[in-house]
Amino acid sequence: MNRPQPNDYPAWGETYISKVDKDIFEILEEQVFTIPVLFQSNAEKENFAYAEGKWTLKEMLGHIIDCERIFVYRMTCFARNEQQQLPGFEEDDYVANAHFGERNFDDMIEEFAALRKSNLYFFKSLNEVELTRKGIASGRAITVKSILFIAAGHIAHHVGVLKERYNVV
Repeated sequence: MNRPQPNDYPAWGETYISKVDKDIFEILEEQVFTIPVLFQSNAEKENFAYAEGKWTLKEMLGHIIDCERIFVYRMTCFARNEQQQLPGFEEDDYVANAHFGERNFDDMIEEFAALRKSNLYFFKSLNEVELTRKGIASGRAITVKSILFIAAGHIAHHVGVLKERYNVV
């Protein structure tokens, strides 16, 4: 699948889309396995934050799960030709109100894997017409294909943050 073009997404999307460096479905499928392994192998750090006011590892995983759901909701709406604008979301507020610290880390890891596995069926079902449909989210026009690439790149971005700032391996 070809990459989305810059006029298919808002400028902020480039941060994530630029991280997609091979076949999109290969990345999305690999993340089903690599993300759980990454978090499981660093479970002893689940409550670690690299600085005051930064998310813990558990909160980071919760954020990834929340974003996966939001991205798929947006993709579903736009693929089905929804004409209503979709609201934005404030990621810090979502994390602050999610009580991720009280959740079981292993359950969250399994939740991500199950969510992504399920979403892969939807991702693969999208045809070219659906992938090129645009909608408005957070006040900006974006295509379904762009959101798909952002979903993969968003996780790649956070893996980089985890390795750089949380010293995960």
